[in-house]
Amino acid sequence: MEERAFPAWSWSVEHCLKEYDVRLDKGLSSYKVEKRREKYGWNELAKEKGKPLWRLVLEQFDDMLVKILLVAAFISFLLAYMHGSESEESGFEAYVEPFVIVLILVLNAIVGVWQETNAEKALEALKEMQCESGKVLRDGFLVLDLPARELVPGDIVELQVGDKVPADMRIAALKTSTLRLEQSALTGEAMPVLKGTSPIFQKECELQAKENMVFAGTTVVNGCCVCIVVCTGMNTEIGKIQKQIHEASLEESDTPLKKKLDEFGSRLTTAIGIVCLIVWLINYNNFLSYDMVEGWPANVRFSFEKCTYYFKIAVALAVAAIPEGLPAVITTSLALGTRKMAQKNAIVRKLPSVETLGCTTVICSDKTGTLTTNQMSVAELFTLGGKTTTSRIFHVKGTTYDPKDGGIVDWTCYNMDANLQVMAEICAVCNDAGIFCDGRLFRATGLPTEAALKVLAEKMGVPDAKMRNKIRDSELVANYLIDRSTVKLGCCEWWIKRSKRVATLEFDRVRKSSSIIVREAAGQSRLLAKGAVESLLERSTHVQLADGSLAPMDEPCRQLLLSRQTEMSSKGLRCLGLAYKEDLGEFSDYYSENHPAHKKLLDPACYCSIESDLVFVGAVGLRDPPRDEVHKAIEDCKRAGIRVMVITGDNKSTAEAICREIKLFSDGEDLRGKSFTGKEFMALSPSQQIETLSKPGGKVFSRAEPRHKQEIVRMLKEMGEIVAMTGDGVNDAPALKLADIGIAMGITGTEVAKEASDMVLADDNFSTIVSAVAEGRSIYNNMKAFIRYMISSNVGEVISIFLTAALGLPECMIPVQLLWVNLVTDGPPATALGFNPPDIGIMRKPPRRSDDALINSWVLFRYLIIGSYVGIATVGIFILWYTRASFMGINLVSDGHTLVELSQLRNWGECSTWSNFTVAPYMVGGGQLISFSNPCDYFTAGKVKAMTLSLSVLVAIEMFNSLNALSEDSSLLTLPPWRNPWLLAAMSVSFGLHCLILYVPFLADIFAVAPLSLNEWFLVILVSVPVILIDEILKFVGRGQRYRVKEKTA
Repeated sequence: MEERAFPAWSWSVEHCLKEYDVRLDKGLSSYKVEKRREKYGWNELAKEKGKPLWRLVLEQFDDMLVKILLVAAFISFLLAYMHGSESEESGFEAYVEPFVIVLILVLNAIVGVWQETNAEKALEALKEMQCESGKVLRDGFLVLDLPARELVPGDIVELQVGDKVPADMRIAALKTSTLRLEQSALTGEAMPVLKGTSPIFQKECELQAKENMVFAGTTVVNGCCVCIVVCTGMNTEIGKIQKQIHEASLEESDTPLKKKLDEFGSRLTTAIGIVCLIVWLINYNNFLSYDMVEGWPANVRFSFEKCTYYFKIAVALAVAAIPEGLPAVITTSLALGTRKMAQKNAIVRKLPSVETLGCTTVICSDKTGTLTTNQMSVAELFTLGGKTTTSRIFHVKGTTYDPKDGGIVDWTCYNMDANLQVMAEICAVCNDAGIFCDGRLFRATGLPTEAALKVLAEKMGVPDAKMRNKIRDSELVANYLIDRSTVKLGCCEWWIKRSKRVATLEFDRVRKSSSIIVREAAGQSRLLAKGAVESLLERSTHVQLADGSLAPMDEPCRQLLLSRQTEMSSKGLRCLGLAYKEDLGEFSDYYSENHPAHKKLLDPACYCSIESDLVFVGAVGLRDPPRDEVHKAIEDCKRAGIRVMVITGDNKSTAEAICREIKLFSDGEDLRGKSFTGKEFMALSPSQQIETLSKPGGKVFSRAEPRHKQEIVRMLKEMGEIVAMTGDGVNDAPALKLADIGIAMGITGTEVAKEASDMVLADDNFSTIVSAVAEGRSIYNNMKAFIRYMISSNVGEVISIFLTAALGLPECMIPVQLLWVNLVTDGPPATALGFNPPDIGIMRKPPRRSDDALINSWVLFRYLIIGSYVGIATVGIFILWYTRASFMGINLVSDGHTLVELSQLRNWGECSTWSNFTVAPYMVGGGQLISFSNPCDYFTAGKVKAMTLSLSVLVAIEMFNSLNALSEDSSLLTLPPWRNPWLLAAMSVSFGLHCLILYVPFLADIFAVAPLSLNEWFLVILVSVPVILIDEILKFVGRGQRYRVKEKTA
């Protein structure tokens, strides 16, 4: 049941306790818990009902090409059965055709169902993020391990460091001075977020602003607190994300390629229907005859046998027109594409997304972890020089937690001056973070800012030359250790050993700083502090100069330091000031909790006075830096006509600074109308939103919530854009699911994001997406090549059957032969065309429009010409064998077969009425003699050699035609066949398979063919080669047309 909307963040703790009728020291009673469970249910994510298996299977057949194939299989099965009944034999050969078609469809359905069942795992991954148990106050007693699913609104829960939050809760009281939560997976914020108990006086505010709320699935990284459960189960923020993922999965639309193929299938159905009807009508007089008496038909005679014969011809025509091998070849080509992409670190989870990438028009990218490294690093540091009016700035290279990644530019301070030594000491000692190596990625334990300071201390080194060499040697040894996960921070360890930490003054919101008291070997105590620059400057009375001397802080000096801080902030850097204090008064000899002044350390209100009269040392500028490769990738996108939009949960100024740095925006560019917070964009009217999204150039949306991301993706799709969405957090999952192609991060990405995506980046790198887009475009071009090839072959088959029917000839090819050609002999060359090398300027062209024709009118005309030649050649050689003794010097009657007149061949159905018609037996390869008890069988059983010649010409022409498909426009003289050696190998395989059915007796019987002699093969090649010359002429004409169009537009 839905919980009543209650904005707990905007009400005081007392008001919340009253609303839920609970006391902070007692918790809920067992009776109230039961009542509330009846009302709100269990605290768990609902299990969405998946589609039943039968429905998934049925959906695989909801495709136009598949439906056509099903009808063809059903009709051919009926005809085979009827033929078997009539002839009182049920040979396996008759059922080969329907069996093969059904087998293809079953395999296709199995692949489809497997993909679908894998696609919905995102919801299961969400459940893994849920906490399993928690510390809950019930009936006045603290239950230490209560299962999280038993929580109800109003429960009092205690959280400590490392705990996963079990439900959405309002913070009631802090048990430590600070509380920080890692919620980047939910909100996209790069840093752990500071939480408090004060109400936020906004009825509607984004998740990031709800600083007194903790959300299910996030983790406590610092501090301890007591909370009131506000939302459970599907009403939590993570529950809402599950709903959004489910809704997005229902909205999934077909890929551009599927739309094209469905459209092609619809047109093909119409064309096949019309041609089949025409063929049947042309031959109606062969099975329906009548006499005209007084202007009316009489003595109507109908031959059912001949009617079914011409119906079989119509079915053969349908089989010829349908490219049965197309689904298999497309799947193979996409699978090959996934292998190529995997080599480039793009792991494709759903096959069609390979091609979808090729027509991507907009990439919506997350910032944290995709454009940036998601690893805080120090970019700059500044201190004062020799006087209070001069400052010095050091730039730091490196974008990760690896201490060896980059260094300090022009660093000549190996013999560090006193000022830089104090800075290094504060970075190393006033710090609780650690660094470890997880495979190839360096990760931080503790706060990311503190980890970045430790990396800076390592880059600064130590002033002791002897120790410096020792640290370098130990680092070299560490490279050869079996345990490579521990990262040895030798410089930090050296600083830490010089003094002992005795007390910690935790960070709080009031003073915006934290500090530690260290006791040195001589017994003297010092305070080392870090925090907000302006806050430390207010409490500092002196500054340290480069030589270590102290100078009073006057107003000009304060303004100089503040101006340096402003400069850093304008670059999107987070500034952190460093200071120390030597005269600690009553804490100067502090040693442990037994010290008389210890009670002051228990009261955070005293921290400001302890951290007063500080000596300001300097400041560091930190950031989550952009990846090195992103700038070039953005430029590639601009050249390729792809717009980039950054959608992030981070704050506006940081997002804008990063976008300028990666050159999505130029340095001085006005960002009005290009940069919005999620809330600002949603406040615009629908027409303004569409106008904003349709303007060219980049966009950045900051402080975006999951629903904002989803809405932006939905709008772009409605505008006709093909959207690729990248993300790594749970908050990205709904938009990843909704986008045309969802791209998740493989290293830093959550399981939820990966399961909702179509593609996973193994290296989390934005530039990998751009490489994948280029690969997608190449695959689409190659796909067009083999679709053109297969269609032209099928057009040829259709024309050959149409010609036999129109001329009244015996069928020159039977359906099972056509099926063999479409599936087996056409398959290898079509697949090999998927290996065509990509065009050189593939990423300099704009993305193709999703409504661009798969085959344009000129290409269709070209292949109608080619198809006409295929049809004429296959029917022509059939006629030649029956009617001519020789052709171009090649003897055709060496086997001893009888020649007939063309008129006899065209009226072969009337053979029984011919007087004195006799035929001689003839020999086929292998010494087999074909003889006839009835001379009329010469046009049925006796046509085996003529059919073999027709089939062989069809196969040979299609092999040569595959060479034409290497390029849509380029001549074979400029793009020779050996540019794609796979195609030459595939042609050899296809010829080999064709020879197999010709020369293996068992297969020859099934396919009704006979072996050919060398002379006959020579004739086949002679008739087939002209297809190359015809297409070369047509390509030349096409190039000339395009050149003239270019000249006109120029």
